[in-house]
Amino acid sequence: MLHCTMGTTSAPLQVGLEDLLGDMQHARRIGDMGRLALLAYCEVRRWARQAGEPELADRSTALITRHPHASRDQFMEQIDDLIHELEQAHSRVVAQQAPH
Repeated sequence: MLHCTMGTTSAPLQVGLEDLLGDMQHARRIGDMGRLALLAYCEVRRWARQAGEPELADRSTALITRHPHASRDQFMEQIDDLIHELEQAHSRVVAQQAPH
């Protein structure tokens, strides 16, 4: 059983990202803007900092704090872009875990 918990350091990052992506995608599907804002500002930023992805952390912070959004549609478009960036980060994390 011990060997199952002794993975590489990117394993917890991958699991955390998969959970985060699932939460973001679900909130996006149901149009929960409050949940999306919370996830983008708190969870995406936290995950990105832990994963060594400062650009993603900065982008998630800017999405919520730097400029008011002109419309709901504009906010949702930026959330879609953030979800896409998280999917790309997921691909990078999975590639790091692949045996060389």
